[in-house]
Amino acid sequence: MNRLSLIGQPFLPADFPLPLDRPFTYRLAQREAGLDSKDLQWLVTNGFLVRPIKGVYVAAQVPDSVDLRCACLRLVVPPDAVVCDRHAGWLHGAEMVLAPGEHLALAPIRIFLPAGRGRLRNGLADSGERFFRRDDIVEINGLRITTPLRTAWDLGRNRWTERSLAGLDQMLRLDVFSKEELVAGVERFRGMRWVRVLRVMVSIADGRAESPPESVLRLRWIEVLVFAPIPQFEVWAGGEFLARLDLACEELRWGAEYDGVEWHHTPEQRAHDRKRRKLCRERADWLITPFQKENLFGPKQDAERLLRVGVAEARSRFGIRLP
Repeated sequence: MNRLSLIGQPFLPADFPLPLDRPFTYRLAQREAGLDSKDLQWLVTNGFLVRPIKGVYVAAQVPDSVDLRCACLRLVVPPDAVVCDRHAGWLHGAEMVLAPGEHLALAPIRIFLPAGRGRLRNGLADSGERFFRRDDIVEINGLRITTPLRTAWDLGRNRWTERSLAGLDQMLRLDVFSKEELVAGVERFRGMRWVRVLRVMVSIADGRAESPPESVLRLRWIEVLVFAPIPQFEVWAGGEFLARLDLACEELRWGAEYDGVEWHHTPEQRAHDRKRRKLCRERADWLITPFQKENLFGPKQDAERLLRVGVAEARSRFGIRLP
Protein backbone atom coordinates (compact mmCIF):
# COMPACT_ATOMS: atom_id res chain seq x y z
CA MET A 1 0.00 0.00 0.00
CA ASN A 2 1.32 3.41 -0.99
CA ARG A 3 0.62 5.57 2.05
CA LEU A 4 2.06 8.71 0.48
CA SER A 5 -0.62 8.65 -2.23
CA LEU A 6 -3.33 8.92 0.44
CA ILE A 7 -1.89 11.86 2.35
CA GLY A 8 -4.02 14.97 1.80
CA GLN A 9 -7.05 13.04 0.57
CA PRO A 10 -10.29 13.27 2.57
CA PHE A 11 -11.37 9.68 1.88
CA LEU A 12 -10.11 6.49 0.28
CA PRO A 13 -10.04 6.85 -3.53
CA ALA A 14 -12.35 4.90 -5.84
CA ASP A 15 -9.51 2.63 -7.00
CA PHE A 16 -8.72 1.43 -3.47
CA PRO A 17 -8.57 -2.40 -3.69
CA LEU A 18 -11.20 -3.06 -1.01
CA PRO A 19 -14.97 -2.38 -0.72
CA LEU A 20 -15.88 1.26 -0.16
CA ASP A 21 -19.61 0.68 0.35
CA ARG A 22 -19.71 -2.19 2.84
CA PRO A 23 -17.67 -3.61 5.74
CA PHE A 24 -14.90 -6.18 5.32
CA THR A 25 -12.76 -8.34 7.58
CA TYR A 26 -9.04 -8.40 8.25
CA ARG A 27 -8.79 -11.70 6.35
CA LEU A 28 -10.36 -10.17 3.24
CA ALA A 29 -8.03 -7.17 3.42
CA GLN A 30 -5.05 -9.50 3.70
CA ARG A 31 -6.19 -11.80 0.92
CA GLU A 32 -7.50 -9.27 -1.61
CA ALA A 33 -5.18 -6.30 -1.02
CA GLY A 34 -2.19 -7.72 0.81
CA LEU A 35 -2.71 -5.40 3.79
CA ASP A 36 -1.35 -6.46 7.16
CA SER A 37 -2.41 -5.32 10.64
CA LYS A 38 -0.01 -2.36 10.59
CA ASP A 39 -1.46 -1.11 7.29
CA LEU A 40 -5.00 -1.33 8.62
CA GLN A 41 -4.08 0.38 11.87
CA TRP A 42 -2.47 3.23 9.92
CA LEU A 43 -5.65 3.64 7.86
CA VAL A 44 -7.76 3.72 11.04
CA THR A 45 -5.44 6.14 12.84
CA ASN A 46 -5.48 8.54 9.89
CA GLY A 47 -9.25 8.44 9.48
CA PHE A 48 -9.57 6.49 6.24
CA LEU A 49 -11.10 3.42 7.89
CA VAL A 50 -13.36 2.91 10.90
CA ARG A 51 -13.21 -0.26 12.99
CA PRO A 52 -16.73 -0.49 14.49
CA ILE A 53 -16.17 -3.93 16.02
CA LYS A 54 -13.13 -6.12 16.50
CA GLY A 55 -11.93 -7.68 13.25
CA VAL A 56 -14.23 -5.62 10.98
CA TYR A 57 -13.42 -2.45 9.01
CA VAL A 58 -15.43 -0.02 6.91
CA ALA A 59 -14.48 2.99 4.81
CA ALA A 60 -14.94 6.26 6.71
CA GLN A 61 -17.20 7.71 4.00
CA VAL A 62 -19.92 5.08 4.59
CA PRO A 63 -22.67 6.70 6.73
CA ASP A 64 -23.60 5.00 9.97
CA SER A 65 -26.92 3.14 10.03
CA VAL A 66 -28.57 0.08 11.55
CA ASP A 67 -28.07 -1.68 8.21
CA LEU A 68 -24.33 -0.99 8.33
CA ARG A 69 -24.02 -2.15 11.93
CA CYS A 70 -25.84 -5.38 11.14
CA ALA A 71 -23.64 -5.94 8.09
CA CYS A 72 -20.58 -5.59 10.33
CA LEU A 73 -21.86 -8.09 12.85
CA ARG A 74 -23.01 -10.60 10.23
CA LEU A 75 -19.37 -11.01 9.20
CA VAL A 76 -18.45 -12.49 12.58
CA VAL A 77 -21.66 -13.81 14.19
CA PRO A 78 -22.83 -17.44 13.58
CA PRO A 79 -26.43 -17.78 12.32
CA ASP A 80 -27.83 -19.35 15.52
CA ALA A 81 -26.03 -17.03 17.95
CA VAL A 82 -27.67 -14.12 19.74
CA VAL A 83 -26.03 -10.71 20.06
CA CYS A 84 -26.46 -9.55 23.66
CA ASP A 85 -25.62 -6.88 26.20
CA ARG A 86 -23.56 -3.88 25.00
CA HIS A 87 -23.64 -4.72 21.30
CA ALA A 88 -27.37 -5.45 21.33
CA GLY A 89 -27.93 -2.04 22.92
CA TRP A 90 -25.60 -0.50 20.32
CA LEU A 91 -27.67 -2.03 17.52
CA HIS A 92 -30.89 -0.71 19.05
CA GLY A 93 -29.40 2.79 19.05
CA ALA A 94 -28.08 3.16 22.60
CA GLU A 95 -24.53 3.91 21.51
CA MET A 96 -23.23 4.85 24.94
CA VAL A 97 -23.75 1.35 26.38
CA LEU A 98 -20.46 0.37 24.78
CA ALA A 99 -17.60 0.03 27.22
CA PRO A 100 -15.67 3.25 27.94
CA GLY A 101 -13.06 3.78 25.21
CA GLU A 102 -14.35 0.84 23.17
CA HIS A 103 -14.20 2.98 20.04
CA LEU A 104 -10.41 3.07 20.58
CA ALA A 105 -9.62 -0.37 22.05
CA LEU A 106 -12.37 -2.68 20.89
CA ALA A 107 -13.68 -5.30 23.28
CA PRO A 108 -14.91 -8.74 22.14
CA ILE A 109 -18.52 -8.88 20.94
CA ARG A 110 -21.02 -10.23 23.48
CA ILE A 111 -22.49 -13.21 21.64
CA PHE A 112 -24.32 -16.00 23.46
CA LEU A 113 -25.64 -19.32 22.23
CA PRO A 114 -28.90 -20.89 23.38
CA ALA A 115 -28.59 -23.14 26.44
CA GLY A 116 -26.98 -26.47 25.57
CA ARG A 117 -24.97 -25.15 22.61
CA GLY A 118 -21.76 -24.30 24.44
CA ARG A 119 -19.77 -21.16 23.67
CA LEU A 120 -17.93 -19.59 20.78
CA ARG A 121 -14.17 -19.88 21.12
CA ASN A 122 -12.42 -17.15 19.17
CA GLY A 123 -10.76 -13.82 19.84
CA LEU A 124 -13.73 -11.83 18.55
CA ALA A 125 -16.43 -13.09 20.90
CA ASP A 126 -17.07 -12.89 24.62
CA SER A 127 -19.35 -15.88 24.64
CA GLY A 128 -21.21 -18.41 26.72
CA GLU A 129 -24.63 -19.99 27.14
CA ARG A 130 -27.77 -18.15 28.12
CA PHE A 131 -31.43 -19.12 28.39
CA PHE A 132 -33.72 -17.11 26.14
CA ARG A 133 -37.49 -17.07 25.82
CA ARG A 134 -38.94 -16.72 22.38
CA ASP A 135 -40.02 -13.14 23.09
CA ASP A 136 -36.50 -12.22 24.26
CA ILE A 137 -35.13 -12.26 20.72
CA VAL A 138 -35.80 -10.08 17.69
CA GLU A 139 -34.27 -10.33 14.23
CA ILE A 140 -32.79 -7.24 12.61
CA ASN A 141 -31.38 -7.54 9.09
CA GLY A 142 -30.57 -11.21 9.48
CA LEU A 143 -29.14 -10.95 13.00
CA ARG A 144 -30.68 -12.44 16.12
CA ILE A 145 -30.38 -9.94 18.97
CA THR A 146 -32.02 -9.52 22.34
CA THR A 147 -34.97 -7.13 22.49
CA PRO A 148 -34.41 -3.71 24.08
CA LEU A 149 -36.16 -4.82 27.28
CA ARG A 150 -34.21 -8.09 27.61
CA THR A 151 -31.02 -6.16 26.79
CA ALA A 152 -31.77 -3.75 29.64
CA TRP A 153 -32.25 -6.60 32.13
CA ASP A 154 -29.00 -8.20 31.00
CA LEU A 155 -27.05 -4.94 31.24
CA GLY A 156 -28.53 -4.33 34.68
CA ARG A 157 -27.28 -7.68 35.97
CA ASN A 158 -23.73 -6.48 36.35
CA ARG A 159 -21.34 -6.84 39.26
CA TRP A 160 -20.55 -3.12 39.15
CA THR A 161 -23.39 -0.80 40.15
CA GLU A 162 -22.05 2.04 37.99
CA ARG A 163 -22.17 -0.06 34.81
CA SER A 164 -25.55 -1.50 35.77
CA LEU A 165 -27.21 1.88 36.21
CA ALA A 166 -25.53 3.41 33.15
CA GLY A 167 -26.76 0.56 30.95
CA LEU A 168 -30.30 0.74 32.32
CA ASP A 169 -30.42 4.51 31.87
CA GLN A 170 -29.26 4.34 28.27
CA MET A 171 -31.77 1.62 27.35
CA LEU A 172 -34.62 3.53 29.04
CA ARG A 173 -33.52 6.59 27.06
CA LEU A 174 -34.56 4.80 23.85
CA ASP A 175 -38.17 5.19 25.05
CA VAL A 176 -39.30 1.85 23.61
CA PHE A 177 -40.41 0.32 26.92
CA SER A 178 -41.63 1.79 30.19
CA LYS A 179 -40.04 1.95 33.61
CA GLU A 180 -42.96 -0.16 34.86
CA GLU A 181 -42.19 -2.90 32.33
CA LEU A 182 -38.54 -2.82 33.34
CA VAL A 183 -39.34 -3.23 37.03
CA ALA A 184 -42.02 -5.87 36.49
CA GLY A 185 -39.67 -8.29 34.73
CA VAL A 186 -36.90 -8.36 37.32
CA GLU A 187 -38.27 -11.32 39.29
CA ARG A 188 -37.93 -13.71 36.34
CA PHE A 189 -34.17 -13.54 36.97
CA ARG A 190 -34.45 -14.56 40.64
CA GLY A 191 -31.41 -16.57 41.69
CA MET A 192 -29.30 -15.55 38.69
CA ARG A 193 -25.95 -13.83 38.98
CA TRP A 194 -26.03 -10.16 40.01
CA VAL A 195 -29.84 -10.00 40.10
CA ARG A 196 -29.60 -8.17 43.42
CA VAL A 197 -27.76 -5.35 41.70
CA LEU A 198 -30.44 -5.27 39.00
CA ARG A 199 -33.20 -5.17 41.62
CA VAL A 200 -31.72 -2.10 43.30
CA MET A 201 -30.66 -0.25 40.16
CA VAL A 202 -34.02 -0.50 38.35
CA SER A 203 -35.58 1.43 41.21
CA ILE A 204 -33.43 4.49 40.45
CA ALA A 205 -32.95 4.04 36.68
CA ASP A 206 -33.90 7.13 34.68
CA GLY A 207 -33.92 7.57 30.92
CA ARG A 208 -33.22 11.29 31.18
CA ALA A 209 -29.53 10.64 31.82
CA GLU A 210 -27.64 11.73 28.72
CA SER A 211 -24.38 9.84 29.33
CA PRO A 212 -22.92 7.09 31.55
CA PRO A 213 -20.88 9.57 33.64
CA GLU A 214 -24.10 11.46 34.41
CA SER A 215 -25.58 8.16 35.62
CA VAL A 216 -22.54 7.54 37.82
CA LEU A 217 -22.74 11.06 39.25
CA ARG A 218 -26.43 10.54 40.04
CA LEU A 219 -25.62 7.24 41.76
CA ARG A 220 -22.95 8.95 43.88
CA TRP A 221 -25.44 11.71 44.77
CA ILE A 222 -28.01 9.15 45.98
CA GLU A 223 -25.41 7.13 47.90
CA VAL A 224 -23.99 10.19 49.69
CA LEU A 225 -27.01 12.45 50.13
CA VAL A 226 -29.81 9.85 50.34
CA PHE A 227 -32.36 11.90 48.34
CA ALA A 228 -32.51 11.64 44.54
CA PRO A 229 -31.80 14.58 42.21
CA ILE A 230 -33.82 15.68 39.18
CA PRO A 231 -31.99 14.96 35.90
CA GLN A 232 -31.89 17.57 33.14
CA PHE A 233 -33.48 20.31 35.21
CA GLU A 234 -34.20 23.65 33.50
CA VAL A 235 -33.37 26.88 35.32
CA TRP A 236 -35.50 29.91 34.41
CA ALA A 237 -35.59 33.49 35.66
CA GLY A 238 -38.25 36.04 34.72
CA GLY A 239 -39.45 33.86 31.86
CA GLU A 240 -35.91 33.54 30.45
CA PHE A 241 -34.22 30.17 30.07
CA LEU A 242 -30.78 30.20 31.72
CA ALA A 243 -29.47 26.64 31.70
CA ARG A 244 -30.30 22.95 31.76
CA LEU A 245 -28.47 21.20 34.60
CA ASP A 246 -27.42 17.55 34.57
CA LEU A 247 -28.71 17.05 38.14
CA ALA A 248 -30.54 19.38 40.49
CA CYS A 249 -32.35 19.79 43.79
CA GLU A 250 -34.98 22.48 43.23
CA GLU A 251 -35.67 23.05 46.94
CA LEU A 252 -32.01 23.88 47.63
CA ARG A 253 -31.47 25.62 44.29
CA TRP A 254 -28.34 23.54 43.86
CA GLY A 255 -27.15 21.49 40.90
CA ALA A 256 -24.29 19.24 39.81
CA GLU A 257 -22.88 18.85 36.32
CA TYR A 258 -20.42 16.50 34.66
CA ASP A 259 -17.98 18.31 32.39
CA GLY A 260 -16.90 15.59 29.98
CA VAL A 261 -13.88 16.05 27.75
CA GLU A 262 -15.90 15.80 24.54
CA TRP A 263 -18.15 18.81 25.22
CA HIS A 264 -16.30 20.83 27.84
CA HIS A 265 -12.60 20.95 26.98
CA THR A 266 -12.07 23.88 24.59
CA PRO A 267 -11.58 27.44 25.90
CA GLU A 268 -14.85 28.46 24.24
CA GLN A 269 -16.77 25.61 25.87
CA ARG A 270 -15.31 26.34 29.30
CA ALA A 271 -16.12 30.04 28.92
CA HIS A 272 -19.70 29.13 28.01
CA ASP A 273 -19.98 26.95 31.12
CA ARG A 274 -18.71 29.76 33.36
CA LYS A 275 -21.14 32.23 31.81
CA ARG A 276 -24.25 30.06 32.20
CA ARG A 277 -23.34 29.12 35.79
CA LYS A 278 -22.75 32.76 36.64
CA LEU A 279 -26.17 33.63 35.20
CA CYS A 280 -27.78 30.90 37.31
CA ARG A 281 -26.10 32.27 40.43
CA GLU A 282 -26.82 35.95 39.82
CA ARG A 283 -30.26 35.76 38.18
CA ALA A 284 -31.81 32.78 39.99
CA ASP A 285 -29.67 32.24 43.13
CA TRP A 286 -28.57 28.76 42.03
CA LEU A 287 -25.30 27.13 43.06
CA ILE A 288 -23.72 24.60 40.69
CA THR A 289 -20.94 22.13 41.50
CA PRO A 290 -18.97 20.95 38.43
CA PHE A 291 -17.40 17.48 38.23
CA GLN A 292 -14.74 16.20 35.89
CA LYS A 293 -13.49 12.73 35.03
CA GLU A 294 -10.90 12.65 37.83
CA ASN A 295 -13.59 13.56 40.38
CA LEU A 296 -15.69 10.51 39.49
CA PHE A 297 -13.23 7.85 38.42
CA GLY A 298 -9.86 6.54 39.48
CA PRO A 299 -7.98 6.19 42.77
CA LYS A 300 -8.11 9.93 43.52
CA GLN A 301 -11.82 10.43 42.91
CA ASP A 302 -13.40 12.80 45.42
CA ALA A 303 -17.05 12.95 44.33
CA GLU A 304 -18.31 12.21 47.85
CA ARG A 305 -16.40 15.17 49.30
CA LEU A 306 -17.53 17.55 46.55
CA LEU A 307 -21.16 16.52 46.97
CA ARG A 308 -21.05 17.02 50.74
CA VAL A 309 -19.39 20.42 50.35
CA GLY A 310 -21.89 21.44 47.66
CA VAL A 311 -25.00 20.49 49.59
CA ALA A 312 -23.65 22.09 52.78
CA GLU A 313 -23.04 25.36 50.94
CA ALA A 314 -26.50 25.22 49.40
CA ARG A 315 -28.16 24.53 52.77
CA SER A 316 -26.20 27.30 54.49
CA ARG A 317 -28.32 29.87 52.63
CA PHE A 318 -31.42 28.74 54.53
CA GLY A 319 -32.32 28.71 58.21
CA ILE A 320 -30.24 29.85 61.18
CA ARG A 321 -26.69 30.98 60.45
CA LEU A 322 -24.39 30.28 63.40
CA PRO A 323 -21.16 32.25 63.93
